[in-house]
Amino acid sequence: QVQLVESGGGLVQAGGSLRLSCAASGSIFSINAMGWYRRAPGKQRELVARITFGVSTKYVDSVKGRFTISRDGAKNTVYLQMNSLKPEDTDVYYCNVDQGGRGNYWGQGTQVTVSS
Repeated sequence: QVQLVESGGGLVQAGGSLRLSCAASGSIFSINAMGWYRRAPGKQRELVARITFGVSTKYVDSVKGRFTISRDGAKNTVYLQMNSLKPEDTDVYYCNVDQGGRGNYWGQGTQVTVSS
């Protein structure tokens, strides 16, 4: 019911920046939080950054100070500003929408590649 459209991925040199966007549409009841995940060792998706619609944020330690998550509640959109990118940031990034008991949805993924 909920569609997530991601954009902003691409190829960038180490030290560069990218800005990811994820817009949610469809049968949205109430969004509790939106976030970004990437593949982690052990095949599990790792939380990169998450923001509640009360505007509290959470980041994985490896991106603190470099990435900033933000959202526009009126547009049901979440952004991830990624600065000082490192090769180890290379991954597929997935947008997530958390509606609590009413559902949890995933985007298709957008590729981020950081070259040295």
